[in-house]
Amino acid sequence: MLPKYRPPTHPGQMLLSEFLEPFDLTQKEFAEHVGWTTAKVSEIIHGKRGITAESALVLGDAFDMEPNFWLNLQRNWELWHALQTHKHIAPLIDKAA
Repeated sequence: MLPKYRPPTHPGQMLLSEFLEPFDLTQKEFAEHVGWTTAKVSEIIHGKRGITAESALVLGDAFDMEPNFWLNLQRNWELWHALQTHKHIAPLIDKAA
């Protein structure tokens, strides 16, 4: 469920505050462990890059969890932001008919 009055947590913020910091891992250490560049990890953390299916698989492996967790965070982030500018249109098909 999407929050109504604030953006959902970006997956990069979740990665930093709930995974890297508690495990006392630097971005560089994490990047080396998973085979990413430090720039890629930094871009994810700072919201400049989203989570793809491939990166969700890597994050899932690294933290022994389901990749859907990461994909759901990304989906919620994107959907909330899209809703902020979405112009509602009338349904094409009348359900009452």
